[in-house]
Amino acid sequence: MTARRFATRVVHAGLESDPTYGSVIPPIHQTSTFVQPAPGQFVEDYDYARSANPTRAALERALGELEGGSGSCFASGMAATHALLTAHCNAGDHVILPRDLYGGTYRLVDKVLTRFGVAYDMVDQTDLDALERAVRDETALIWVETPTNPLLNVVDVEGVVARSGGALVAVDNTFATPVVQRPLELGADAVVHSATKYLGGHSDVVGGAVIVHDPDLHERVRFIQNAVGAVPGPLDCFLVHRGLRTLHLRVAAHTENGRAVSDFLRGADEVADVRWPGFGGMVSFRHPRATSIAAATEIFLLAESLGGVESLIEVPQAMTHQSVEDSAAAVPADLVRLSCGIEAAEDLIEDLRRAMDHAPAA
Repeated sequence: MTARRFATRVVHAGLESDPTYGSVIPPIHQTSTFVQPAPGQFVEDYDYARSANPTRAALERALGELEGGSGSCFASGMAATHALLTAHCNAGDHVILPRDLYGGTYRLVDKVLTRFGVAYDMVDQTDLDALERAVRDETALIWVETPTNPLLNVVDVEGVVARSGGALVAVDNTFATPVVQRPLELGADAVVHSATKYLGGHSDVVGGAVIVHDPDLHERVRFIQNAVGAVPGPLDCFLVHRGLRTLHLRVAAHTENGRAVSDFLRGADEVADVRWPGFGGMVSFRHPRATSIAAATEIFLLAESLGGVESLIEVPQAMTHQSVEDSAAAVPADLVRLSCGIEAAEDLIEDLRRAMDHAPAA
């Protein structure tokens, strides 16, 4: 069979028609357990739904196909992050984090994993020489975000791999998605997603995923998945899988709106440091009336999260990144982060213009 292009693969990934009735979309296996033909014997991997579920397995196959590895799904992006870190790291290990990263990842490492003997340093990973200097003999893992959250810095994954000193390189691919970049193809060892965001795409489900190259690491991640039990329910998996089928179309629409909104912001009064990585719907900028503007928009909804078809606005310092206050990853209070949805770009721009014109001084 000839190699299929990404748009074809994303529509069909992980889907096998129902062998009983021929339904194009397989049924949702909304069950907690499975009948065993005899004690200790069961069909494929299915004995108890924490360990495996056919609906979850379909999504795991799909994500593995799209990222180029073996997938495991979790109840949230943070559960996925925890599983990978604990599957690979031991007491005494050292982890390198980005200086600019999602607050929940920082909180997990700083407030939880350090209690179990994991040390960390934070480095500006756009400076590959600085990254290389931070690698120690005991460095077990380098955690990469690209683009970073919330400053949208783009990191050279291949450059990080080349300077990793043999440490495992894990990439949070939530913002870029496999439509834009596939880190395993760039030499990374693992990919993590908050499936809540672009993969699901409709702000109606929370989920996460880990995709890895190495079969042994995959088995260790699966062990944590089963032992800790932070697994997504069948309906959650179905919703993310359904979202995947339009991922390439949605990312294209998000990208066009991200481009239009960032172009407008670069010419707007009082706006500074506009950032857009060149793809997707994530845009950030600084404004002295950040809080007032975020409260004044109508189409951009004031809410945490991102990647849905509707546009969202937030002030990270007061919302998603409170946990990094007083750390090297602290973000400025005047930073605004936008998640541009797939509405008409002209309406998004007018919404921001009106909010900037009428929002009171902080």
